[in-house]
This record gives sequence, C-alpha cells and structure tokens, in this order.
Amino acid sequence: MIVYDLHCHSGQHRFEGWFKSSDDFVEQQERGLVMCPHCGSADVGKAVQAPRVGRKGNQLSAVVRRKQRDETTDEPTAPVANVPLPPAAVEMIHKLARMQADALKSSRYVGTDFAEDARAMHYGERDAETIHGQTTLAEAQELAEEGIAVVPLPFPVVPPEQAN
Repeated sequence: MIVYDLHCHSGQHRFEGWFKSSDDFVEQQERGLVMCPHCGSADVGKAVQAPRVGRKGNQLSAVVRRKQRDETTDEPTAPVANVPLPPAAVEMIHKLARMQADALKSSRYVGTDFAEDARAMHYGERDAETIHGQTTLAEAQELAEEGIAVVPLPFPVVPPEQAN
C-alpha cells in the first residue's frame, strides 16, 4: 500500500489517498476515479510530502525492543523519565561513591587475577588481604558457590596503570 497526500487544484483541499501502487494511482486518476472528498473535483494531484523512509533492517523500534525485553523477563518495566534525579538520590550516589573510594584505599588492585587470588587466599595458599579487580560473572558465581565472599563494586574502577 502507498499513501499519498493529495490536493485538489480547484478548492485547494488536502486529503489522503491509499493505493496498491503508484501505477494504480495513475490509472485511477486517468479514469477520473480520484476525486476530492470535500468538493468533488476530479482535478486532483499529489501534494508535496516528506518521504517516508523506513528503518534499516538491523534497527528495531523502541516499541519492538521493549516488547522483546518484556518477553524475556518477568520483571516489570519501569518508566524512564528524562528529568534530573531528586537531590536525595544524588546525595546517596555521592555518598556511595565516597564509600567505595575509601574502601579501595586499603585494597590492592589485582586486575584479571582476581578470581585466582581470591581462591588462593580462601584456601590458605597466600596471606589474606583485601583485594579488588576484574572477573567474569561466571567466575564470580563459581567463587560464591565455593563459599568465597565476593561483592561487585557499584561504580567502575580505573586500573592504576590507566589512571591519569
């Protein structure tokens, strides 16, 4: 289906017309079947209109993405507001960031060796100390199953060698 914005030349009325194809529009216009619904004039042409460009094949609309997400989770969707956070929420985030920064001051960064080092300390193969680093979700789950306490940090940590 093609939707054209049409206008009659005599009364300058605008209206919409739906056709199977552009050839179908031309054929109906030549036969005098396309008429203005306001004044009945058959002197009708296409109005200037913006092109209707579809999305790329690899792009999904927000509605489709939301529907797919809703089908894969039982969690209710929360409305997204494009407004500033309440002052209390901002204060809480700042306090949480300060708490993390203070905790990391007495912790040693071990990078991607986190899971290995945590295991070694848990099983007494090395002295216990507070460490932080990087690990995969699967490794973190394995550590938890072994009874090794791990906690994800709420904010990303810049490795010391990458810090300014």
